Amino acid sequence: MQTEELSYATITPYSMRKSRTGGIIARLISRTGLDLVAARMFAPSEELIRRYAGTIVSETEPNHRATQELIRAYVLRNFTGEKQGQRARVLCLIFRGAGAAEKMRNTVGHISHEDTSGETIRDTFGDYITDESGKVTYFEPAVVAAFDGKAIERDLKLWAEFSDRDGGVLDQAVQFPKDVKIEKTLVLIKPDNFKFPNIRPGGVIEVFSRTGLYIVGFKVHRMSVAQAEVFYGPVLPVLQEKLGHNKGRDAWEDIVEFMAGARPSDTLPEKRDTPGTEKCIALVYQGGDAVRKIREVLGPTDPAKAPPGSIRKEFGQTIMINAAHASDSIENAKREMAIVRVEENNFKALIENFYGRQ
Repeated sequence: MQTEELSYATITPYSMRKSRTGGIIARLISRTGLDLVAARMFAPSEELIRRYAGTIVSETEPNHRATQELIRAYVLRNFTGEKQGQRARVLCLIFRGAGAAEKMRNTVGHISHEDTSGETIRDTFGDYITDESGKVTYFEPAVVAAFDGKAIERDLKLWAEFSDRDGGVLDQAVQFPKDVKIEKTLVLIKPDNFKFPNIRPGGVIEVFSRTGLYIVGFKVHRMSVAQAEVFYGPVLPVLQEKLGHNKGRDAWEDIVEFMAGARPSDTLPEKRDTPGTEKCIALVYQGGDAVRKIREVLGPTDPAKAPPGSIRKEFGQTIMINAAHASDSIENAKREMAIVRVEENNFKALIENFYGRQ
């Protein structure tokens, strides 16, 4: 039986600025078949990128040395600094599963101007343009990754080392006009999108991209029963008033179970704070009028009443299994972000725990 491995992919600042994040994530999840286990946004420092770039050109793949040198130069030039009022934002995603390194290699692909079939992420989202003499005039790799087990471990430990200082919710990464009312809001991509590896999580992000807002925070989260009780606490009295005390309570426990994997009435006190069995992605979006824009694209709670093109129409099934949650006010966004601890660095903890047991 093949042992589990970690692999990673970092989505480049250009791909982030062009809102290609959702399409890339859809490919990474569905085509690798791997489990997305952690992720973190970075505004990388020069020190992190200098050290990371120094590892990109390897002796293990001499046939791809020229491409590796292009990637190294690209990373040094584009992973730090500021362009068009934005600091470089990098999203580092970690996947786990058997044969993770090889599956990531096959999905990301190598980039070349002769091979643009669309089969890999770099075929579709990357660019490799040369002039008549063969000199590269434009190069965009879309994602940066390593495909050797030792290189993956080395790189992930490096990103983990800088994950507190350079990573988290990047409040100051984007400069906005002074007359724009800037808001942050929370989106949860719900557990119904993660029953098997598929394009749905990336597809939801893809639809949200039409808001023109910026992703400044990204966390893979497993909600505990205690967190789900607090998160959906305001829903309980509404359901009880509508359905009656007992039926309302049962319906509310259904929601908690859907999000955390267990019912409050069945959960022992010592297990209430344990991360649940269900996975979601917590995203923080920032920009002008963010709460309204996200809610508008999300659509109403009932997918049957949602307009065409909205997330809940495209991906929702029922009032509860409706693809995503979005905060309905600035105040609730702050409350909900605190409950799911969007700043928490579970990215670093996962890396340290995985390699600590090797």
